[in-house]
Amino acid sequence: MLLVSLLVVWSCKRTVAEGSADQVLHTYNSSDLSYLSNGIQFPVSDAEVVSLLEHANDNVTQQQWFAGLYDHHKWKVGLDRVDEVDGVGCNRDMRTYLEELRNGTMWAVKMFDASGRYPGQFYFGNDYWLGSKTLCGELTNPATNSEVPPFPVQFYVAKIRININEVATPVTRQLNLGECLPRSCGVNGVKKLLASDRSHGAAVTIVGVRKVPGEYSLLEDFKVHLVGGATLTAIIIVAVSTLVDVVRLKRKKRKIKDAETESNNNCRQGNINVNGSTDIILNSQRKGEQKQQHLSGIPFRILLAFSAIGNSKKILALENVSLDAIKCIHGLRFISIAWIILVHTYLEIFAIADNKSMRLITEREFAYQTIANASFSVDTFFFISGLLVTLTYFRTDSKIVRPKKEETTCQSLQSSTSSFLILLTYRIFRLTPAYLFVLGLNEIIMRYLHSESVFSPAIIDHLSCTSYWWRNILYINNFYPQKEFCMLWSWYIANDTQFYIITSFLLVIAVRGPSHLKFASIACGTLMLTSWITTFVIAMKYDYVIRVEEPFALFDQLYDKPWLRIGPYLVGNVYSIILKTFKIVPLFIWSSVFSLSKVSFHHCN
Repeated sequence: MLLVSLLVVWSCKRTVAEGSADQVLHTYNSSDLSYLSNGIQFPVSDAEVVSLLEHANDNVTQQQWFAGLYDHHKWKVGLDRVDEVDGVGCNRDMRTYLEELRNGTMWAVKMFDASGRYPGQFYFGNDYWLGSKTLCGELTNPATNSEVPPFPVQFYVAKIRININEVATPVTRQLNLGECLPRSCGVNGVKKLLASDRSHGAAVTIVGVRKVPGEYSLLEDFKVHLVGGATLTAIIIVAVSTLVDVVRLKRKKRKIKDAETESNNNCRQGNINVNGSTDIILNSQRKGEQKQQHLSGIPFRILLAFSAIGNSKKILALENVSLDAIKCIHGLRFISIAWIILVHTYLEIFAIADNKSMRLITEREFAYQTIANASFSVDTFFFISGLLVTLTYFRTDSKIVRPKKEETTCQSLQSSTSSFLILLTYRIFRLTPAYLFVLGLNEIIMRYLHSESVFSPAIIDHLSCTSYWWRNILYINNFYPQKEFCMLWSWYIANDTQFYIITSFLLVIAVRGPSHLKFASIACGTLMLTSWITTFVIAMKYDYVIRVEEPFALFDQLYDKPWLRIGPYLVGNVYSIILKTFKIVPLFIWSSVFSLSKVSFHHCN
């Protein structure tokens, strides 16, 4: 266990060293709304960034320039903006569009109207100048338009980073600008058109431009066929299993009905009393079922494991609850998941809102504490996991009949290793297939959204999952930077699996005897202390102070790391040992759990 603690400390030092060498941490001013600007974290190569040329106009204030930024009426025919665009088709179509826009032709006016421009509330957090992709595409429909453009149109979304001045934008903001322009221009042509504007003293760079919808095709993606094949296979297996289960249940009911009929007939004939006849028939029926079950064997039972009927009865059953079950766990789960849904709904809404300043107002309210302290909800799940894993293992082990003969050291080591490998194998086979399916489905969805939606996802799974999915399968993705994450929220399952491995190792030792149980308890305490020290060292290194407006600060150093999150899991382990060892009033136990958990959670947060 000392080795594990040293490993945690070493990982902490490695993280601190990497962070100090490779990462510059910025302190954000919540009043400028910069930290709410969507998409700043997207990786962009220097070759893709195009800056606007400097230009000063004494007749126009900086705010007037900003309000008219990317106004097509100012893109006069004959300017370098059109002449410098590559491609004869784009040059011709843009000249036609700008001439007709100046003349007030309806199709050109509608093209301009479908494009994004300054809508106001920029200084209150509105970074979306999107226009309408749907209306842009509708322009070429002759059934709804008396006049249509003489060329195909395409909707583009550009990411533009802008810093007006130190007062207006203390930190760089990122605009999402929608443009309805000729399809012949393409991504590079649109980038040159936008870069031809003048900056008027502000720092403006074109980060990237993409077509919406893009070129991604679901039918051409191999992973779509892979995930679709797995889904179809699962549906077929469930359907066949359910059908077999229905036939089996019908046969069972028919046998019972036949038995009752035969019993009634025997009763009328006076051959035997009803109870005796029924007992004989039912015993015969049970023997027949046992024989049939024995003949069907393991393959039949495996097939029935996928039955929708059988699984629904078990999952939705409200009766026959085990007396050993801790029923309040279900309430904790419900409250915690509702809490998680609440905070993520809040964060996602304000990520794309045009009135982000409302968040600053909301943060002043007392009720916002439910959002600011939402990390407690995740810690609740860690506590539940640690409690149930340990308690279930102890209860299962107590039912095993062990030989009275004392085991040798070699036999004990072999038995413990075997138990540990069984626990680990069970975990892998239970989680990994479903985990793989969700990873593939998530990557497909993110690729589709990035291609079809004007809103860029705040995560880059369409890029990172192709390269880094294997880290998720090994459950080590939480040791890598956030920019390399595949399915960001999977940090939880990585932590939970790592804690499960540590707990399983301690459990196979703890069940060997009282002295071994004491060793496991001391090991839990050592890990808890190591977690606190490691968290303290990293927090001091980065001068970390909890801020309401930055709930995910130090994500790579602290938020998703096991040395921060292991505390509640260990609390669950310890109180499982208390429940097993001592007969204490449940109310006292849960009040103690709450107290110690609060201490652990405050150290974690």
